[in-house]
Amino acid sequence: MRDTLLIALFAFLGAAAAGVLGACVLLLIRRWTLTAHLAVVAAVAVTAMLAGTLAVARAMFLSAHDLTVVTTVVAMAAVVSMATALLLGRWVVARSRDLALAARSFGEGGEFAAPAGPATAELVAVSRELQATSRKLAESRDRERALESSRRELVAWISHDLRTPLAGLRAMAEALEDGVAADPERYLGQIRTEVERLNDMVGDLFELSRIHAGALTLSLSRMSLYDLVGDALAGADPLAREHGVRLVDDRVESVPVEVDGREMSRVLGNLLVNAIRRTPADGTVAVAAERSAEGVVLSVTDGCGGIPEEDLPRVFDTGWRGTHARTPPAGAGLGLAIVRGLVEAHRGTATVRNVTGGCRFEVTLPTAEA
Repeated sequence: MRDTLLIALFAFLGAAAAGVLGACVLLLIRRWTLTAHLAVVAAVAVTAMLAGTLAVARAMFLSAHDLTVVTTVVAMAAVVSMATALLLGRWVVARSRDLALAARSFGEGGEFAAPAGPATAELVAVSRELQATSRKLAESRDRERALESSRRELVAWISHDLRTPLAGLRAMAEALEDGVAADPERYLGQIRTEVERLNDMVGDLFELSRIHAGALTLSLSRMSLYDLVGDALAGADPLAREHGVRLVDDRVESVPVEVDGREMSRVLGNLLVNAIRRTPADGTVAVAAERSAEGVVLSVTDGCGGIPEEDLPRVFDTGWRGTHARTPPAGAGLGLAIVRGLVEAHRGTATVRNVTGGCRFEVTLPTAEA
């Protein structure tokens, strides 16, 4: 038993010395290829065995013949181990190089495609993560292109809408300045109307910039949707009378919600103004508010005749104004974008769908906690 313990001690000391040396070598070559690291690991394993054997032999526990036999066996094992380590290292490096080339393709704007052929579990996991990242990048690029397109359209439409009233204001101001205005009071009234329109446009741009910049601060309070709808209908009634449109409340329940009253009134006002302007004379705009499985649903239904199905996904985009984009009453195309931004700030959703004779805008808000 004592001899066995001594053999184990000398073998451990020799192997430990080889292991320490191997660790130092790995530290020095830590920036080298994986093939080099695998070769060092294989060399350490064989060297540790040989060192332990030599330590035992020096302590005279092995005869010269036995030492020769063991050394020969270890040498053959070293040859096989080194060859296996080099082959494995080259294979892993080749798979890693293929993965790097595939990753470079989607990094330059393409789509990631996992390299063909077998690979280690770790490389397969990396491929899956790269595929997921590639999908996210593609979605992000699509969103960026859509936003850039919306920004270009917005700039074009805003430029058009600003040019017309500014040209009119300049012409009326010059007429008043030269004293050639036949009816100065009418000119002054028209100037005021155009200035208010420009002021509304600038206000919408400012509100939208706050939403996109994340600078919107909500002051939430508990209130009833019945009161919000009533105030919004009262505010939109003059415009509805001017356009010959009837405003009706349809199933407006007294449902409590936690909202910013001022911002939610703006949401309702924008939806009602949009619906009134799109509904022909003698048409009807209906407002409803009721509970649902998702929360509280507030809807505005108009008589616009419907929106083309291909345009429905763009209705809430910044600057979108449909087929009547150049008509002055259509505004700058910011109202519905502001609606979506304000609703999402309240942790809700805004959607639109076609119904018989028109379309229905729905705002879903979380139900107030009891």
